[in-house]
Amino acid sequence: MQNALIANFFAQLCLAALALAAPVADQVTAQKTDAWQYGTGGGIIGLIVLILDIIVFVEVIKSNRPGVNKLLWSLLIFFFPLGGLIIYWLFSNREAHNSSSGYETLP
Repeated sequence: MQNALIANFFAQLCLAALALAAPVADQVTAQKTDAWQYGTGGGIIGLIVLILDIIVFVEVIKSNRPGVNKLLWSLLIFFFPLGGLIIYWLFSNREAHNSSSGYETLP
């Protein structure tokens, strides 16, 4: 009996969440057409940041850093794409960890 009440409550809670998430006609506004689209869509600036982040990921993986440091730099860049990119370029000491021999396997 109690399991049925919990399941019923959960189902009603899910339906209420869906009803509240539905768009209301009065709240819909016309979208501006902005060529850069810096907002939530990303646009050209988001694409540039994505390409730079991919370049940094490859550079981190190819470096001769210990595996833990590679993981930490990658997580920083993954969770904070623009800020992590700036922090990496400023504080990573890239010249000291540059390996021209290719990829290094993780232990």
